[in-house]
Amino acid sequence: MSMQLLIWDFDGTLAFRDGMWSGTLCEAAAELFPERPLGVSEVRPFLTSGFPWHEPLVSRKPEHPDHWWERLHPLFSAAYRGVGFDEMAAATLAASVRRHFLDVRRWRLFEDTLPTLDALRWSGWRQVILSNHVPELEDLVSALGLNSYIERVFCSALTGYEKPHPEAFNIVQRAYPCAADVVMVGDSLESDVWGAKRAGIRAIRVRCNDDDEGASASNLAGLIRMLCK
Repeated sequence: MSMQLLIWDFDGTLAFRDGMWSGTLCEAAAELFPERPLGVSEVRPFLTSGFPWHEPLVSRKPEHPDHWWERLHPLFSAAYRGVGFDEMAAATLAASVRRHFLDVRRWRLFEDTLPTLDALRWSGWRQVILSNHVPELEDLVSALGLNSYIERVFCSALTGYEKPHPEAFNIVQRAYPCAADVVMVGDSLESDVWGAKRAGIRAIRVRCNDDDEGASASNLAGLIRMLCK
């Protein structure tokens, strides 16, 4: 029996975290070294490379969450040293980044997320998430109350493939072989739109202005109109 499958991006599409990684490093520093306030603009230049999604065409073996975070420790430590912390303080701060990033109180859903997920569910769409993210993404999804709408979470930290790698999308398609209509929805032109199209999946870019690359919607209300005709 055929079905409709909607593949959602997570960050910047359904939810957001103020400051993302740069903000997280600032929060960790504010907790341990309140006398040395950091600004996001100070930290951001040190985080422009080094994450797995900065090399999306490199496939990696799935690994334990602890190991995934351990590989990022040198990146965070270097960022703290770059803004002036000594080696010991930088190492201590880097070790606290995981806890701060996963603090669900720092995460927010967009105002139109839940109404859109609900409307699309009632329209017959089955919905999953495909995201370049941390190993604990499924826990965040649950804590934000999305379990009633999202039936599976495909996370790059656990599959070993970052969007726009074709295999990231192929893994989802193999999990739903009966899906006759598959649509990828995300805010990134490269990772979500181009990646999906290379995998033969229709794509819609959201939270953007007019998009010359194809279908787009400035908000999720526009997406409902496109998918629930």
